[in-house]
Amino acid sequence: MIDIPELSLVALVGISGSGKSTFARAHFAPTQVLSSDFFRGLIADDENDQSASADAFDALHYVAGKRLAAGRLTVVDATNLQSHARAGLIKLAREHDVLPVAIVLDVPESVAWERTQARTDRAFGRQVLTRMQRDLRRSLGQLAREGFRKVHVLRGSEEIAGAEIRYEKLFNDRRDEHGPFDIVGDVHGCRAELEALLGKLGWELIRDGSGRPVDAVHPEGRKAVFVGDLVDRGPDSPGVLRLVMGMVAAGHAICVPGNHEQKLARKLNGRNVQLTHGLPETLEQLAAEPEEFVGEVRSFIDGLVSHYVLDDGKLVVAHAGLKEAYQGRASGRVRSFALYGETTGETDEYGLPVRYPWAREYRGSAAVVYGHVPTPQPEWINNTICLDTGCVFGGALTALRWPERQLIDTPAAKEYYAPVRPLRTVEAEPDRGLDIADVTGRKHLDYGYGRTTVPAENAAAALEVMGRFAVDPETLIWLPPTMAPCSSSTVEGYLEHPSAAFADLRSAGIDRVVCEEKHMGSRAVVRVSLSGTGDAIWTRTGRPFFGPELDEPLLARVRAAAEPIMVELETDWLLLDTELLPWSAKAGSLIRDHYAGVGVAGRAALPTALDLLGRAARRGLDVADLRERIELRSAEIDGYSAAYRAYVKPTDGLKGVTLAPFAVLAGAGTTFAKKDHGWHLAIADRLVAADPEIFTPTRRMVLDLADPAAEAEATDWWLTLTGAGGEGMVVKPYAGLAAVDGKGRLVQPGVKCRGREYLRIIYGPEYTRREQLDGLRRRNLGRKRGLALREHGLGLAALDRLAEGAPSWRVHELVFAILAAESEPVDPRL
Repeated sequence: MIDIPELSLVALVGISGSGKSTFARAHFAPTQVLSSDFFRGLIADDENDQSASADAFDALHYVAGKRLAAGRLTVVDATNLQSHARAGLIKLAREHDVLPVAIVLDVPESVAWERTQARTDRAFGRQVLTRMQRDLRRSLGQLAREGFRKVHVLRGSEEIAGAEIRYEKLFNDRRDEHGPFDIVGDVHGCRAELEALLGKLGWELIRDGSGRPVDAVHPEGRKAVFVGDLVDRGPDSPGVLRLVMGMVAAGHAICVPGNHEQKLARKLNGRNVQLTHGLPETLEQLAAEPEEFVGEVRSFIDGLVSHYVLDDGKLVVAHAGLKEAYQGRASGRVRSFALYGETTGETDEYGLPVRYPWAREYRGSAAVVYGHVPTPQPEWINNTICLDTGCVFGGALTALRWPERQLIDTPAAKEYYAPVRPLRTVEAEPDRGLDIADVTGRKHLDYGYGRTTVPAENAAAALEVMGRFAVDPETLIWLPPTMAPCSSSTVEGYLEHPSAAFADLRSAGIDRVVCEEKHMGSRAVVRVSLSGTGDAIWTRTGRPFFGPELDEPLLARVRAAAEPIMVELETDWLLLDTELLPWSAKAGSLIRDHYAGVGVAGRAALPTALDLLGRAARRGLDVADLRERIELRSAEIDGYSAAYRAYVKPTDGLKGVTLAPFAVLAGAGTTFAKKDHGWHLAIADRLVAADPEIFTPTRRMVLDLADPAAEAEATDWWLTLTGAGGEGMVVKPYAGLAAVDGKGRLVQPGVKCRGREYLRIIYGPEYTRREQLDGLRRRNLGRKRGLALREHGLGLAALDRLAEGAPSWRVHELVFAILAAESEPVDPRL
């Protein structure tokens, strides 16, 4: 059995004819294997052209580097018999902080020669194999010294044929552990404070016969995570070690090493270290402990892993923090950063190293929790947080509950050790949101509900909108997704019909829906707060709605109506999804320039045409068919004009303008996406009741899709709505915005089912003709539906990040992606 790390650089070593390529094909995916022969072929059109070897290996190393940077296992299929060739691979592995592994295929020279003779593309003599075999023998004793972390030697054809590859996770890979976790900052020998903090967190201490705590267990199954620096400076480093070691041994905790443990271990292992920064106190305390315990401490520290990646990669714990490029990697450089951080090479006025502010530039998706640098209060900076609040210096011992992101602390009983430098708050640069580098070029986003690619050209269009026309990005925290129509209906005379909408939701595994009246207006996102700070109203593309002269009084009305709701929900702001009515209030120029012109032209030309045809008929000409067609066309134009006129109403400033709220999206530190639509619409009703002049109610029906009678009733309701000039309805999963199917996948947040007459505005006056309908029923909805789901998932992820207190750039990159998706080539009529 050959054990190799899941992420590593594997070098196959063997003479020509040893079966390296065959072995690679048998055990690795074709995309994982980089063959020197293949790259020679790419360069010279001849895999045996040795003159192309230098360029071929340059290309091979470049591709290998790209794979390793992306975190992909990479196998190099070459002879790799010379130390200089292997040195390049070792260097490449170190540059990307992965482990190099050598797999040696050692076959008798006679076997290799027999295989070589059978190949028509090999024209060298046996002396070449003899030289290779000699190089292989020299290499066997050098591989480990050169830097290969694992060396596997397979001898003979049978052993090679019977080999099995087994992948092993890196020690730092605990992505399958989801906690919940209680992450504890630097303890520094403060055992009493650690016991008090664990008590606050709900842990139950387990003591030995002498009353000393040797373990702790949480009744809810939580796991503790210690960020290191358990020892030095404080009054009872052995007591802290005994408790933490017991928790780790019992599986109740995990621990990463701090620089103080590292220094202690070096001393216990007989190394010469400076007795400073509290180490003398720890050594004095350990001197009173049994020698067996000191040996256990040495083994415990030696076995600690530099950092852990937890909770599906959403959480990283390292003593001094960790840059994104180092997370989940293994090298001396990674361990050094995790233990000590990164310094500028300068010292401050206290003689201490000046640390590089890596957290200010952090852009990783994983939250990084660390300690090392004592601060008065922990603060989130770009999804990173330092939990060292200087307990040993008289501050506090702090823990972070994950995934709750709740901070719990206990004050120090006293100042046990005077700090060399006063505790300083980590100063974060002002949150400037997105950086230009975050949004330019082609970007790939993993947003929790899926993955998406933002093409460079779409990003450029979104940047233009966001940079020139949108509201302040700090305010632009969500954009509504586009909405997919229901499947095309087979009901005679209808392109869209409730039966198709219900079938769509039923096929997605939804059994209960709410049918909401679809308001024909302009989508409006509204943020209001108790203080009025940051309040705004914006369009689907993030633009301000009317301008300050109208937006501000409109927001004041919304704020007044929403204030009791904000108090009840214990939030100082709310984000509302609404429709602003009438359509003409925002789309007046569009109606005049696009829709009214069609109606005016038809009403001007068609009556004249009918009059002329009437005269022709009276003169005995056979124009009946033509007259019938023109009469139909005239009726269609009248229907078209009536359809858009239904949404044209006079307004004067805010007079005549109303908002129809239908969803409460978020508040301070929370998202309401998982609330059902009954809850959302009840809040909307309260807003309407508070100010019926500015708010319009949303009529709706709730039905069980398994009930044919309820479905028929909803269809009649839709026919009544649309017959009275309504646009139609939106059918939504009653469970709420975050509804999923049986496989846990997001479903459409709603499908629109538009009325027969309303669709004349969209598809033209004559769309109801049989031949037109037959063609429209073949419309392709796949791209539109995919876009709607993608934008919906991005929006939910933005709300999730907002609720968890993520830095604004992490929210804005998702909002930006929604805006960029609006450039997708999708039929605008859908």
